[in-house]
Amino acid sequence: MGGSSPHYTPLSKPTVTTGGISLLKRSKLYPLALLTVLCSLSYLFGAWHNAVPATPTVNCFTANATTLEPQPQPDQSNVPQKLDFATHHTAENDVALSGSDVVKAFPPCDVRYSEYTPCEDQARSLRFDRSRLIYRERHCPEKKELLKCRIPAPHGYQNPFKWPLSRDLAWYANVPHKDLTVEKAVQNWIRFEGDRFRFPGGGTMFPNGADAYIDDIGKLINLKDGSIRTAIDTGCGVASWGAYLLSRNIVTMSFAPRDTHEAQVQFALERGVPALIGVIASKRLPYPSRAFDMAHCSRCLIPWGQHDGAYLMEVDRVLRPGGYWILSGPPINWKKHWRGWERTMDDLNAEQMQIENVTRSLCWNKLVERSDISIWQKPLNHLSCKKSKKSSLFCPVEDPDKAWYTTLETCLTPLPEVSDAGEVAGGEVEKWPRRLRAVPPRISRGSVDGVTPEIFQKDTELWRKRVAYYKNINNQLGKAGRYRNVLDMNAFLGGFAASLVQDPLWVMNIVPVEAKANTLGAIYERGLVGTYQSWCEAMSTYPRTYDLIHADSVFSLYQDRCEIEDIMLEMDRILRPEGGLIIRDDVDVLLKVKRIADALSWDSRIVDHEDGPLEREKLLFGVKLYWTAPAQS
Repeated sequence: MGGSSPHYTPLSKPTVTTGGISLLKRSKLYPLALLTVLCSLSYLFGAWHNAVPATPTVNCFTANATTLEPQPQPDQSNVPQKLDFATHHTAENDVALSGSDVVKAFPPCDVRYSEYTPCEDQARSLRFDRSRLIYRERHCPEKKELLKCRIPAPHGYQNPFKWPLSRDLAWYANVPHKDLTVEKAVQNWIRFEGDRFRFPGGGTMFPNGADAYIDDIGKLINLKDGSIRTAIDTGCGVASWGAYLLSRNIVTMSFAPRDTHEAQVQFALERGVPALIGVIASKRLPYPSRAFDMAHCSRCLIPWGQHDGAYLMEVDRVLRPGGYWILSGPPINWKKHWRGWERTMDDLNAEQMQIENVTRSLCWNKLVERSDISIWQKPLNHLSCKKSKKSSLFCPVEDPDKAWYTTLETCLTPLPEVSDAGEVAGGEVEKWPRRLRAVPPRISRGSVDGVTPEIFQKDTELWRKRVAYYKNINNQLGKAGRYRNVLDMNAFLGGFAASLVQDPLWVMNIVPVEAKANTLGAIYERGLVGTYQSWCEAMSTYPRTYDLIHADSVFSLYQDRCEIEDIMLEMDRILRPEGGLIIRDDVDVLLKVKRIADALSWDSRIVDHEDGPLEREKLLFGVKLYWTAPAQS
């Protein structure tokens, strides 16, 4: 039609032109040009920055700069700065710092607390029943009674002699008690010589020395083939029996109460021998069932036949099937010694008959009584015992490994069931040293919750790797003699201790009672030693017991149970001056630990996990600085 335009179908948005150039296209060029300019500037700036010498990376977690080595070079930025783990205060260097030299958040305690044992405090113990020595048991302070100060070492304290010299010598300044040198002079326990004590190795029933006494025992039972690895010494004195067994690859848990024989356990620890403060009274000993290959009492003054045989029944609980109980001293060989013991023949005969009756009720076999030594053996199982005894003799079904404030019972702890008379109840352990790497019977039989043989093997390899990493950071850990008494506060399967077994040290393996799995029985089946403990309470040991403390996830475990500072004050109490610490935990927890460590005047540094910086778990390596109580005016 005239005047009509054709139909229009748009294929794109119309463009607006100005001077022949598209305004839209022009607007798109601006951001592109800007981006090009920025990229060019960034490139030029980066090239210029790389030409400038790099500044070393500063580690945010620093200890006292005056005691540390210089920062590593940039290409070594993953290597942590080193702390000074070496000892300095020995006979040639005994200058002490007064606690008043520096103001600290946790001040030094009064010097009268230098040997303070919170749960065996002698003043507090007098509040409790004296019958059956209950007052000598653990009686810990209430929360309001906890000390918030650091226990001082005595003035003149020196690092102990290195093992094996420490077996025979200890500094007088470290344990300033001469009472035993007078009281036990005839028995050859200990002598005072100038500035030190000497331990001749004698004992009440072995005046010729512990070595000769052990040789006499070795003529009666086999101490050389590795079948006997773990032992317990009840009423240990200064632990000479345990000290001399170490050369025979037998590790002994020695214990004695804190009583009138002042500092006997403290002397044992100063000598570098495993020991704890303890007593058989109304509670089970803090060890699992079937833990020890051999138990020993040499004139330990424990009334074994009294209280319906309860004390011998407790020895039976912790003794491994086929294990030995050795008794020397009253009433053994009473016909020869009754006058010297100042007791009547009838009294001593009656005491021995009591012991014989109890051991028969336990189905023990008396192997031998020769001279002053008697030895009994526990059966491999209870198959024949159950046939010959009334069922009422056996304890009711319960956990035989439960041993933290557990009441002592006058009944026989039943062994695991067996199918024939020759089978070892609970499984046979390997001879030492194969025992260390073999899967413990408790694990192979599925008795430990959540732990399989595969987990055990992986844990063993894991700790080999971890200990190698520890030694790279703390070079003193690889030096023989630097550390002797070592504590693992959360041992799990004992992998840390197993990785150090070739070194001249021993490890006290702690299984916290709050842990998910009770693994202490498996640790003993590896030929290692340890005890139960709640870290909300103090440990049954003297101040300055340990040269090195290892704590794996301890503070995460107790985060909602008790105060971190109370646990760390206890660590400070039981760690020697210039002792080392290795603490591994979640980074958030470890930062709290680091702040308290600084307040305790520990020289410490946080380093990365052995698998690298991306792991949340970190490690704190520390050293307790040397200081002592001031000299008395």
